[in-house]
Amino acid sequence: MVAGEQTLAGMEIDTLSINTIRTLSMDAVQKANSGHPGAPMALAPVAYSLWQHFLRFDPKDPIWPNRDRFVLSNGHASMLLYSMLYLTGVRAVNPKYERLNEPAVSLDDIKQFRQINSKTPGHPEYRLTSGIETTTGPLGQGVGNSVGMAIAGMWLATTYNRPGFDVFDYNVYAVCGDGDMMEGVASEAASLAGHLKLPNLCWIYDSNHITLDGPASDSFSEDVRLRFEGYGWHVLHVADANDLEELGKAYKRFLELKDKPTLIIVNSHIGYGSPHKQDSNAAHGEALGEDEIKLTKKFYGWPEDAKFLVPDGVLEHFQEGIGKRGRSLHEKWSALFGEYSSKFPELADQINRMQKRELPDGWDKNLPTFAADAKGVATRESSATVLNAVAKNVPWLIGGSADLATSTKTTLKFDGAGNFKADSYGGRNIHFGVREHGMGAALNGMALSKVRAYGGTFFNFSDYMKPTIRLAAIMEIPVIYIYTHDSIGLGEDGPTHQPVEQLAGLRAIPGLVVLRPCDANEVVESWKVVMQLRHEPAALVLSRQALPTLDRTKYASAEGVAKGAYILADAADGKPDVILMGTGSEVSLCVGAYEQLKAEGVKARVVSMPSWDIFEHQDEAYRKKVLPPEVKARVAVEQASTFGWAQYVGLDGKIIGMHTFGASAPLKELQKKFGFTPDKVLEAAREAIAQSKNSK
Repeated sequence: MVAGEQTLAGMEIDTLSINTIRTLSMDAVQKANSGHPGAPMALAPVAYSLWQHFLRFDPKDPIWPNRDRFVLSNGHASMLLYSMLYLTGVRAVNPKYERLNEPAVSLDDIKQFRQINSKTPGHPEYRLTSGIETTTGPLGQGVGNSVGMAIAGMWLATTYNRPGFDVFDYNVYAVCGDGDMMEGVASEAASLAGHLKLPNLCWIYDSNHITLDGPASDSFSEDVRLRFEGYGWHVLHVADANDLEELGKAYKRFLELKDKPTLIIVNSHIGYGSPHKQDSNAAHGEALGEDEIKLTKKFYGWPEDAKFLVPDGVLEHFQEGIGKRGRSLHEKWSALFGEYSSKFPELADQINRMQKRELPDGWDKNLPTFAADAKGVATRESSATVLNAVAKNVPWLIGGSADLATSTKTTLKFDGAGNFKADSYGGRNIHFGVREHGMGAALNGMALSKVRAYGGTFFNFSDYMKPTIRLAAIMEIPVIYIYTHDSIGLGEDGPTHQPVEQLAGLRAIPGLVVLRPCDANEVVESWKVVMQLRHEPAALVLSRQALPTLDRTKYASAEGVAKGAYILADAADGKPDVILMGTGSEVSLCVGAYEQLKAEGVKARVVSMPSWDIFEHQDEAYRKKVLPPEVKARVAVEQASTFGWAQYVGLDGKIIGMHTFGASAPLKELQKKFGFTPDKVLEAAREAIAQSKNSK
């Protein structure tokens, strides 16, 4: 027995368990000499009460579909979550959704907190460690995700439950702090949740009056209760985070309330423990130090020199609590779902496929094809046609727009699609309102709940969604972004609404698939690519203006989209003197220049490059086939920043793109002003050929 451990023998098991959470957190942060021990220490009773007595969660199967979701939005308190995963015995799950007989987090993993290749990184990461529902760290994102999880939960319940068969009735709990409350995305998400009256959502607000800069009062003095009451939430209050009885009453009250979301305000002291370290910035933002840890452990009645101590009886206590309760609830649900599967096999099949991100048989049936048309159609319009066709075949494809559905053409219009709204949660069209950032966070939460989520807005406003897009890529979840009004082709609305740098910005995000199709048939093929993604988010970048529908009997099939870039038109002998490449609306300019060069006897090739990311994942032989290294004369055309095109055009190539912001004017005047005309493409092609010859 460790010296002093005998003092633990008389400690109540609740207190013993809570202090184990606290001391594991302290020791892990101290060993790493990095991290935040204060919040885990203060929130230990909050998490303990919830997990041990209320959370519907089976540690042996952390991906059970009807489990309650626990989100730690203040992700800097990650050791709180890692301690809970270890102490409750959560099991690991592999990428094939197989439950493994090994811990998601071991005591050795806790000792490797914040170290390379550790399962316990500085902030919780989805995929990396089983039992973590979402990647958090950027404040406000976790609570934003929780709204999407709650939306998905209500939609799943309304869509799949049948009388006597409540296969979906889970709740979503999100722990957050003052920093979350200050971030705008949390306000957007809370406003949306209140409007939708989501009854399965509970935020637990750790009101500790501390930020990294010091006292929260330096920057934050609003009445959070009144704000959330204004949003349409129930607001409960627990005056002391250590009061297990009051915490229990608050959780019970949430479960009784069935008409709108609930905020539980909990007052805690950051770094609660050593009386002379309370409320300190150091306790929040850095390791306590060995001396302070000893004083704090003494205050807890803990052996001062013990490290990573888990006293006898603690693990067993959690197994008797959440372990036994979670296993029982899971077993009852499994029996219910077995009977449900017999009575409603088609619905059960949909649920099973959804859980593994699989598609229904025939998901791509009845997709449209578009005849050649010189006038053509805007790709936002053709996308709307394809979206509706796909959504008929994939019942769990749901989404909406940030107040721009009529412009982005993202509304599902077939019979039965309906609107998702308060007290009517079966609709598949969600009105996110003017809340791009909140929409992005909610989409992530929906995708994490395994529905297939999409959201749309003007491409320029993807800037408001950048943090959520980045997190979707980090988590490898297949959110679909539909961005329209994709260039200076927007016209009279002017530079504030004309995206210039957004393509380069999204292309820079690792793991995000960006597709900018050139015509209606490339749109069809782009949707085929997007729907088959299981571990990558995708952005469809679409035009407001009509684009010619290319004659595919004359030019190559749009099926080349699946490889990211393909030869659309070529020299007769397959050995071009110049390569013209572009994306979206500018491909037709390349085609026009190609036809003129061909008439002049110049051998040219047109390469449509809807997705750089997909093209870069092709093998070297294919990439060299499309863009032969020996052909130095190259021209790239895109109504966006030229950034990034140099890798494809080389030193002898030319880029027709944007070097400034746009302007307010009719489309044709803008194209002339910025050089997006057939004549300019021809001029650049001839210059590239001449320069290439001179450099030999």
